[in-house]
Amino acid sequence: MIIVTGATGKLGRQIVEGLLTRLPADRIGVSVRDPQKAETFADRGIRVRQGSFTDPDSLAHAFEGASQVLIVSVDKMGEECVRQHRAAIDGAVAAGAGRILYTSQMGAGHASHFQACRDHAATEDALRASGVPFTSLRNGFYAASAVQFAARGLESGEIALPADGPVAWTTHADLADAAAAILAGEGRFDGPTPPLTGAQALTFDDIAGIAAGITGRTITRTTAPDAEFREQLVGHGAPAEAADQLLGIFAAARAGEFAAVDPTLADLLGREPIAMSAVLREQVGTHGGGGVSQ
Repeated sequence: MIIVTGATGKLGRQIVEGLLTRLPADRIGVSVRDPQKAETFADRGIRVRQGSFTDPDSLAHAFEGASQVLIVSVDKMGEECVRQHRAAIDGAVAAGAGRILYTSQMGAGHASHFQACRDHAATEDALRASGVPFTSLRNGFYAASAVQFAARGLESGEIALPADGPVAWTTHADLADAAAAILAGEGRFDGPTPPLTGAQALTFDDIAGIAAGITGRTITRTTAPDAEFREQLVGHGAPAEAADQLLGIFAAARAGEFAAVDPTLADLLGREPIAMSAVLREQVGTHGGGGVSQ
């Protein structure tokens, strides 16, 4: 029995779909905060149980009988994030899981400029201390984030963001397929995997050029000073802490934390990963002024 947490989220749902192409449904279980949101999985024969990282007692039932548990990292940062991950690890250990898998990030490290990567490093420490074999999926940075950062600029023709560095942007779909392959035994890694990345590391200068080629419009990349960008974020309602965390992504990129390109993802997929040009082509309309599609 393979248990996937966070299975109603964007990544978790696609991982479960990938498992269904590889394994019988009765070998798959999901642990979700709201089972009603997972009814489509239950209808297909997948075991659906309620489990929450903030309610450790619930995990005993959710993880019961698990041979492997995949912990999909929570959408939080800082102490609360790591506390929830530790609760999930403890739950998997108590359930007798033979292996724990975790969706980490390629820049995971205690000295990272980005809070999420420091949280991933702390979670990996907890995995090492658990005494159970584990695999930490060092996922590339989500390509969807690049599109989100650039969305306003793709509309206006000017991508104004803080100074960045090359990032090996990677799609949710490819990372989900790789996770499913590893869970199904098509690849096995002990400890952290190599970086699971796209085939190119691109800056926002590169992204602007790709988008311009797709749309046939002039799209420029300008640099917004960090302080000015932070002020804009706070002015639009972002909490100061969230603004600082967002700036950490750009600082980490400038430091080269997301620049590595590795063939492991392509090997797991049996093909080249989806390119940023394909991601942008889906997002950027080629008619009617080239606006971002919804």
